Amino acid sequence: MPLIGYARVSTDDQTLLPQAQALKAAGCSVIREEHGSGGNRARPVLTSVLDGIRKGDTLVVVRIDRLARSLSHLLEIIEQLEAKSAFFRSIEDPIDTASPQGKFTLQVLGAAAEFERALIRERTKAGLASARLEGRIGGNPGLRARNPEALRKVRLARHDGYMERVAQTAGDWVPHVRRLRPHMAWEDILRIINASLPQNRQWTQPRLLRAVRAYVRDGFLPEEVLGRAARRVGDDRLPAIVAAIKGADPQITLQAICDRLEAMRERTPRGRTTWQPSSVKMLLAQAEKLGMLSLRGV
Repeated sequence: MPLIGYARVSTDDQTLLPQAQALKAAGCSVIREEHGSGGNRARPVLTSVLDGIRKGDTLVVVRIDRLARSLSHLLEIIEQLEAKSAFFRSIEDPIDTASPQGKFTLQVLGAAAEFERALIRERTKAGLASARLEGRIGGNPGLRARNPEALRKVRLARHDGYMERVAQTAGDWVPHVRRLRPHMAWEDILRIINASLPQNRQWTQPRLLRAVRAYVRDGFLPEEVLGRAARRVGDDRLPAIVAAIKGADPQITLQAICDRLEAMRERTPRGRTTWQPSSVKMLLAQAEKLGMLSLRGV
């Protein structure tokens, strides 16, 4: 199975060569290198590596501190790998999730992390109780007094934080929403969006609608996208979906559209689960006759 190596140093003046040599000696077919702090979880190269991991792959590092600086972050990454049926190995540490010994070590680490979190909770509760006995109450005084200006600042800060997080994923859904609403129902748009995304980045309908409403309020999307979708007859739903996929990528092949429809768990006109290029070609022809392709700018 492919071994994917990941090497990291904190600063540009440090060398990645020793890690790269160790990873190559361990049999890694691909080695990705990154300069960045281990305390920063939002590392672009690491994110790209985790997104690209496939079933059966193994992510390999020289030491676990090259991957994560905290036990919680390490366990979070390993959970992502396990969700994809992938594995993790550290060359200098006794962790290899493909082996029983490595899994046992991981379970011990997980128990230690839970124990650490319990201790932190108990210390926090004790500290708060002690502060209350001394007459000290935590929190923002303005919020405790329900001061309108303080409440407004908190709402704005929360909104800004939410919009910043949404902006990081806007490329996944904004183009589809802009092109397809209100011509297509939210359920179908959601399936089109999720078909091209890894499982850990897929959207739910409430979460998508919240993001769309926020973008409409701030003027990034027109109000029309929130309008009621026109009711479709059963015969033109599949042509509409195929036209939407084609519209998102005019160069997409018939086989790639088949793969996308199967990922969406969409059945063929005859009720089958496996799609053939000939069926897609027929639906594209229907979509063109119905004016759907021209409507979506293909």
